[in-house]
Formats: sequence, structure tokens, C-alpha cells
Amino acid sequence: MSRLRLLGGALVAFAAQLPAQQVPDTAFRPVVARPAWSAAAGPRLCLDEGHHNFHTLDFRFQAFGTLARADGLRVAPLRATFSRASLSACDLVVIANAQSSDLPWDQYPSPTPSAFQDAEIAALRTWVEAGGALLLIADHMPLAGAAAALGRAFGFEFRDGFAFRAYTSAADRDAAQAEPTLFRSADSLLRDHPATRGRTPDERVTQVRSFTGQAMRDLRGGAAPLLVLPANFVSVEPRYAWQFSDTTATHPVGGWLQGATRQVGRGRLAVFGEAAMFSAQVSGPTRRPMGMNAPGAEQNAQFALNVLRWLLGTLPPA
Repeated sequence: MSRLRLLGGALVAFAAQLPAQQVPDTAFRPVVARPAWSAAAGPRLCLDEGHHNFHTLDFRFQAFGTLARADGLRVAPLRATFSRASLSACDLVVIANAQSSDLPWDQYPSPTPSAFQDAEIAALRTWVEAGGALLLIADHMPLAGAAAALGRAFGFEFRDGFAFRAYTSAADRDAAQAEPTLFRSADSLLRDHPATRGRTPDERVTQVRSFTGQAMRDLRGGAAPLLVLPANFVSVEPRYAWQFSDTTATHPVGGWLQGATRQVGRGRLAVFGEAAMFSAQVSGPTRRPMGMNAPGAEQNAQFALNVLRWLLGTLPPA
């Protein structure tokens, strides 16, 4: 589906916003052969739902919650402002696509405002340093921009754009955006890491698929790369999300990251620039699979389990 808008004197087409199209795939049933913890006896996983989050347990991140529970984790939403008191109820905090408001994406101000207060960022940083675990997921524009200040606090730069291969025309741009992004160990785009090795050989992951997302980089050094963008990728950065034109700015991001981990004090951090890879959704009138249920993403569920287990210390440091 597309709409038309006048930009710079030219009538251009742009994709309708995905939020209206993406819904959970309720038929997706992840199976965990050997859970890491006994049922409902594992660590406490808190999914942030207090920052206008695009992904919540009762909707687009339903499959993520189901998968985590199948591994024995105790999963609950966290709707409070981040503070020492609210974070004390959690062993692992997951932030998936926080937003600064519920405005439609084509009405967001530029630059994108932060979804988090400075005090919340400081509280999260202190909590992780003291031994907490944080999975921070910030997708393409404007979600990358909404989490950029939090990313910087942990040493990562988020590009507030869309990461896909470089293109030569409007038609080629549409084709590039639609192509799956595949990270394979054979191409060195999926790096060797405890989260790709798993606990045993049958848990090893050799391919992960993502669904557009953003590009990020390690500002401080010392992060362990997981997903590395191909050499021909660019960050496409329009004024409004999904509204591409012939004058839309692009920035080379080949070799940048879409997934990485870092030891932070006594705690662990994993950062990803795309969220659908950890979900199971269907999109649009054709109910196109998006996430762990999509072709090419057959190992995504195992990858998600491995990442959660690494964060919670059942896998060795990177």
C-alpha cells in the first residue's frame, strides 16, 4: 500500500506506515526443547511498556513473551518510570522500540525527541553496572532517534534512518528495502559469540534474519559484534519515516552493527537495531510473515533464546 505526498514540488509515493499493518501471528508456537530454567522459576524478565512502546507483551511482542516463558523466565510488563525502585523488581529489562509519544510517525518532530528522561537513563546505567541485564532494541527511524540518548549512555551511536543496501533509482530503492537482511556466519556478518554458539552444538546459530532496522556503531570500543551490516549498506534518512524521495540523504554504513553486546560493570548489555527479528508478526492484507515465523528466520528463535541466556549469565562472557 502506498500514498502520495507533495515533497519539494514533486509528487512522490511513500509506503503507508507499518504500525497499522503489523499484528501478532497468534498461530506461531515456539518450542523450547531444553529450557534453561524450570517453568516459571527462572529470572524475572521485565518488558518495558512505559514509554509508548511499539512492542508490548499483549500485542506485537506476544511471541517473544511466549518464547521467554517457555524457557522458564518469569515475564511481566514494566510500566513504571525507570528508577532504582522499579528496576529492583527485575533481573533482565527488555526495551523494544520505545517512543517519545504516540504521534503518527509522519508527524514526529526532527530531531526525534528522546523517549527517556535523563534520570531514567542514569538509573538504568547504575542498575546494569551493579549486575543487571539489559536488552535494548531500537529499530529504524524514528525509533532509533527515540533511544539515541540511551544508546549513547552505553557507548553506541544510533543512526535515525533505515538500513538497507545502496540503490541507484527509486524502483531499486523499493526493491532494496524489501530484500531480507541475512546475517550468516559463512559471510562473517554473523560473528562468533556465546550467543551464536549456544550451550551445545544443536543450539548453534548460523543465520539470523532482520527486517530493515537501523545502523549503529560502537563509540567506545570493546563491544562484541554480533550482527555486522554488509559493505554495500547505507542509512537512508528522510525527514519523516518511510517518506523517501530522490533527495533523501544517505550515509554509508557498511561494517556498522545491527547487534552487539557489552559487559557493563558487573552487568551485561545486548543492543540491537531491529526488533521484528525477535517477534512473530504478520503484515498487511496478505499477512506476510515478519519475524521468527518468516522464511530465512528459522534460527531466530534459538538466537533470541541464546541472547537472553547470555544476558542472564548461563552462557560465558563474550
